[in-house]
Amino acid sequence: MRVAAIQMNSGANVDNNLQTADRLFAEAAEDGCQLVVLPENFALMPRNARDKVARAEQLGSGPIQAFLADAARRHDFWIIGGSMPMVSPEAERVFGVCPVYDSKGIEQACYRKIHLFDVKLPDSDEAYQESWSMFPGDDPQTVATPIGKIGLTICYDLRFPELFRCLVDDGATAFTVPAAFTRVTGGAHWHTLLRARAIENLAYVIAPGQYGEHPDKRQTYGHSLIVDPWGKVLAEQAEGECIVAADIDPELPAKLRRDFPVLANRRL
Repeated sequence: MRVAAIQMNSGANVDNNLQTADRLFAEAAEDGCQLVVLPENFALMPRNARDKVARAEQLGSGPIQAFLADAARRHDFWIIGGSMPMVSPEAERVFGVCPVYDSKGIEQACYRKIHLFDVKLPDSDEAYQESWSMFPGDDPQTVATPIGKIGLTICYDLRFPELFRCLVDDGATAFTVPAAFTRVTGGAHWHTLLRARAIENLAYVIAPGQYGEHPDKRQTYGHSLIVDPWGKVLAEQAEGECIVAADIDPELPAKLRRDFPVLANRRL
């Protein structure tokens, strides 16, 4: 089965970002993809973090969700919606939410980002505090898809292997990691962490990213990629708005887990 990660350089204009996503959806459909994953903040990379509040949607309604549902129907593939702002319990903060739509445009899952990026980068003036504008989720989510059960994560979640083990224990054979990794942390850790999550869980990893400079002057790393359960990078693109596609075997994780039973050998 063919899957795609979509790489974008999203900005502050939601309509423009949706047009770009739809163009890349058309490329993925032409390429024969059955499941497509968008990057984090695909619909909005704002000038100010709290600008997300103005575009936050209620679960199940709003133009961004309507676009994703319609695109899934038109292109006849599953869409894992990266992340987008949705209303949270606090008026000045939003959830970062990854909605999932099947090929009929029906929502099948909705994951709220659990780990928020509150860090100061070593040896740098860069600092981030996502909790200033975002509210954390607390519910790990898997979803059954044509390529197997997928464990849903978003960006900074990648640094917390216990979340991935929780998703594996719920049956995940693949993970999606839509991201907007900084250029600094991406260059240092992106490939290592993604391959580690694939290898230690014997699972596919589909990781679309943002790239380039955004309206708030943040620079993101790009390098969207797809990794197989043995840690081999199947496809990758460093920069540019593009699709990164690969054929995957939904039966491979189960075969590897039988032949190389590292998960069964755990002693907690």
